[in-house]
Amino acid sequence: MELLVSPSSIEEARSALAADIIDVKKPSEGSLGANFPWVIHAIKEMTDKPVSAAIGDFSFLPGGASQAAYGAACAGADYVKVGLKFDGADRAAELIEAVAKAVHWQFPEKTVVIAAYADYERMGTISPIEMAPLVAENGADIAMIDTGIKDGKSLFDFMDESVLGEFTDINRSLKQKTALAGSLKFDDLAALRRINPEIIGVRGMVCGGDRSSVIREELVEKAMSLVR
Repeated sequence: MELLVSPSSIEEARSALAADIIDVKKPSEGSLGANFPWVIHAIKEMTDKPVSAAIGDFSFLPGGASQAAYGAACAGADYVKVGLKFDGADRAAELIEAVAKAVHWQFPEKTVVIAAYADYERMGTISPIEMAPLVAENGADIAMIDTGIKDGKSLFDFMDESVLGEFTDINRSLKQKTALAGSLKFDDLAALRRINPEIIGVRGMVCGGDRSSVIREELVEKAMSLVR
């Protein structure tokens, strides 16, 4: 597994550089809130590690999502990540295709990450299991699960280990990678190792349990040692 850590600022990114992937987002704007392009660029300049950028929890706006995805890729993001904050497989396929094309037509080497939400039932959005086969079918690279509403409930409050294992197995059968995130705790790492997704994403874990606090370098290093 690789550890993705999500700083919210250039200053905070300096405490996250031990992670495998540095993920740029703006937590105040949602689960996958988009940060500014100059922040993506500055963080990319400070590290040789891959940089990921969230572009938002998108309603069904394929044009807007594709513009945002292209902007993040141009700013330097190696991974471009979007959340599907709506329902319907046909609509999901259309937005995934638009975002994947927006990134890959100029940057074929970059990675497109499509996220659905573990708490999809309370959000009224597409389920991760329904979303998974649409990722590769429409040109994207990684299928992700996150939590959409950040109220202290974690990924494991909505999906147990067997369901997350099924999601990971589906992705492997489709030759695409899996990323799991959503208010993960250090106590969750044993289960995550058994599920064995390619990427786990954290913020609150390395902020001392409060995602609105700041990333602590020693906790990033602790998480890296336990992931390994």
